[in-house]
Amino acid sequence: MTEPDTDESLPPTPAHADAGNPAPAAGAAEPGLAEAKAEAAANHDRYMRVAADLENFRRRTVREKDELRTVATGRVLEDIFPVVDNLALALTAAKQPKADLKSLVGGIEMVLTQLKTALSGHGLKEINPAGQPFDPHQHEAISHLPSTDVPEEHVHSVVRTGYSLNGRLLRPASVVVSSGRPLEGKA
Repeated sequence: MTEPDTDESLPPTPAHADAGNPAPAAGAAEPGLAEAKAEAAANHDRYMRVAADLENFRRRTVREKDELRTVATGRVLEDIFPVVDNLALALTAAKQPKADLKSLVGGIEMVLTQLKTALSGHGLKEINPAGQPFDPHQHEAISHLPSTDVPEEHVHSVVRTGYSLNGRLLRPASVVVSSGRPLEGKA
């Protein structure tokens, strides 16, 4: 009887790891191993489906957001078209040889009112704080000016109107703030 040759340089394989126990037959795997493999495959399948659903949701959300932005922009533009038309009429009237300056100014004021009305219908609000207390969250002070008429730290005059959109500040009002009564005796 001859001994089987063994190569000591090879790492033991599961079949050779325990020489005292014979290797299990190919069809007689451990009872839980097949169930674990099936469960792992099912979990992987669920994971792949959820990942695909999440990616589809992300793409759909981006697409819907873009569509919403387009619809909202379209509504604003539809309300501004009459303003553009009236500005074109005002420009045509201004180019006439005997254009009346007073009626042109009145027409442009009406177009400005029309534009402000159209924009306010979409949530735009003017910030024009003349005479109100200075608010650094809504106003940008560009200078201080002594005044006997306007109380200290109140807006003396508005240099540039500010705007907010549905409560969110878009542009602060640029204002001159009163520093109160001028100091007497200073030269």
